[in-house]
Amino acid sequence: MPRILLTGYEPFGEFETNPARHLATRLDGTDLGGATIVGRELPVAFERSKPTLLEYVERHDPAIVLSLGLAGGRPAMALERVGINLRDTVGIPDNDDREVVDDPVEPGGPDAYFSTLPVRRMCEAMSDAGVPTTLSTSAGTHLCNDVLYATRHYVETNAREIASGFVHVPFTHEQAARRDDCQPSLSLETMARGLEVGLETALEASKL
Repeated sequence: MPRILLTGYEPFGEFETNPARHLATRLDGTDLGGATIVGRELPVAFERSKPTLLEYVERHDPAIVLSLGLAGGRPAMALERVGINLRDTVGIPDNDDREVVDDPVEPGGPDAYFSTLPVRRMCEAMSDAGVPTTLSTSAGTHLCNDVLYATRHYVETNAREIASGFVHVPFTHEQAARRDDCQPSLSLETMARGLEVGLETALEASKL
């Protein structure tokens, strides 16, 4: 049975919880259109995130890799189109207290990689299912962009048949309720449903 690797980052910085991790673990083991979701956590650390991801890829041999990260303040789930070959923490260190400025994700690698998931079709299907979803062309320059680019680079340089991409998720209602600045939010249930619909669309597109 084909596998889908779904990763979510651990809590970081000021955030005591991370819906990305909760979504990955929540959907772990889900049977989705003949494929099984393998949900795993990634560390928010430049030196540890990529090796952990590639260990999961080698162990589970997925047909699809979809990584998740928190983008507090966004009003919807955001399907990222592009990962760029740039690391810049802009004053926000990782969980190992490491800051990087203007470093490449992969020295000598291409300037950018596009997601190989059918992001527009996924966006339309998720929106039709009642889940606020949008397309995005900037995954930033922190670890969310890092894992998007690194996954695509691994696939391209190892001749693997793996479709991959990245989704930013907003705050949960519980996170937003603890803040004073009235940030937008979605429930975990809604986001999980959106991911299931989006991944089903990706599976149909890949004809697995």
